[in-house]
Amino acid sequence: MGKKERDSGTAQPLNNNDQLSTEIAKVNSELDKRVDEYQMLFDLVPCIITVQDKDYKLIRYNREFADKFDPQPGDYCYQAYKGLSQKCPVCPVEKTFEDGKSHWSEESGPDKDGRPSHWVVKSCPIQNSEGEIVAVMEMCLDITHRKELEQKLIISENKYHSIFSNIPNPVFVLDLDSLEILDCNESVETVYACSKDDVTCRSFLDMFSEEDRDYYALKLRTSAFLGKAKHKTKDGKTLYVNIRVSPSEYNGQKVLLVTTSDITKRLETEQQLFQASKMATLGEMATGVAHELNQPLAVMESASSFLMRKLNKKEDIEEEHLLIMAQKISSNVDRATRIINHLREFGRKEDAGLEKIQVNDLLRRANELLSQQLKVRGIEVVWQLAEGLPLILTDPGRLEQVFVNLLLNARDAIEDKLSTEVINKGAEKITLTTSSDGDKITVEVSDTGTGIPKDQLEKIFEPFFTTKSVGKGTGLGLSISYGIIKDCGGNIQVKSKKGKGARFIIEFPISNDS
Repeated sequence: MGKKERDSGTAQPLNNNDQLSTEIAKVNSELDKRVDEYQMLFDLVPCIITVQDKDYKLIRYNREFADKFDPQPGDYCYQAYKGLSQKCPVCPVEKTFEDGKSHWSEESGPDKDGRPSHWVVKSCPIQNSEGEIVAVMEMCLDITHRKELEQKLIISENKYHSIFSNIPNPVFVLDLDSLEILDCNESVETVYACSKDDVTCRSFLDMFSEEDRDYYALKLRTSAFLGKAKHKTKDGKTLYVNIRVSPSEYNGQKVLLVTTSDITKRLETEQQLFQASKMATLGEMATGVAHELNQPLAVMESASSFLMRKLNKKEDIEEEHLLIMAQKISSNVDRATRIINHLREFGRKEDAGLEKIQVNDLLRRANELLSQQLKVRGIEVVWQLAEGLPLILTDPGRLEQVFVNLLLNARDAIEDKLSTEVINKGAEKITLTTSSDGDKITVEVSDTGTGIPKDQLEKIFEPFFTTKSVGKGTGLGLSISYGIIKDCGGNIQVKSKKGKGARFIIEFPISNDS
């Protein structure tokens, strides 16, 4: 190349060696860059990564592993993060070395602070250029939090299953549509004398008598509480139960959770107490009943005496007189029979049952038992009954007992007032009132007696509480009356002032289709 050409400033091409060196430098730079990137990815990947040889020694590991377990040079895998002195019984690294395939496992061990940890493990082979497996990469995803939640869930499920199984009341899980029993607890066997297998896959309606099933099929789907339902056990025994119903979910489907409470013994005790109260009431009414029976007996005695005198004197008896005497005897026998039958009906023990009745009729029946003794004591009964009242759903025998108790209490209150003060003649009154506002029937029993002090009004319906003097009352009448009215869906309250009489107000819901 001449001098002139060199001085012209034109760039000279590189020779082959220079070009090769440049290319190699670029490739090395790119490789270094890639190595740095892969090292950064290796260190920053959000899971544990180790590379192990055939002896399970740690060749390499990422930053996540170093931070979590603080490994030492030359550590074995099982030492570093599993706290073992030898290889795990099930080792995915070992399997990968054997067959060259990836393997999964789930493992547990302590972290560097000694806290238990759990991982999902996957192993992958690392091969040399000749295809030989020279190492295995093991990747571990920390599932400790998930495991802790699973354990809490298991504990919670076990706790609630234990509660479900050991609740002393029977609990049923019912299909929302068919009312089929999907599950039940252990108490079913104790109460219903049948095993879990006996009732599951059967309809809950089978617990009821056939004539009641349609009624309860509707009520179970629309009501939260059903009182005094009659159930049958496997051995044919009758149970009275209260039923509570709540919607729930079971294995992903909507169900009804039904709890039953056996109230048979309670009802039997109440019935015994109620019957005892009836007998006590009959005892109180004995004198009045005797007067009530004396009237027809006196008429029959007069008629029979007249006939006997005529016969003894061998006098003829005109047919007209004979017919009159016979009619008097017959009518008064009927009257006495009605009184005795009413007493027998009132006193006998009956199964509780609800019927549609006319409340005015029950008031009149209750008054029949006491009318004579009220009359003898000079107590006037004032009737203010609304006619054509709708029917109410109640137990007629029990409700009659309520009205009798209220009449007896009114009688005693008036007598107590007469014994302590002078009142105007004709002021001794018991007023019976009925009315309806379209939604309910109201019955009021008012008296002109001593009244109830204000501080005793809240206690008046408590068992064994009485305002009567010692020996004149058990304190059960109003308590029992309160329970009977509540069982019929009604309500009772009292309004009174001391010395101004008392007014008991009873409200009943009107029966549907009445």
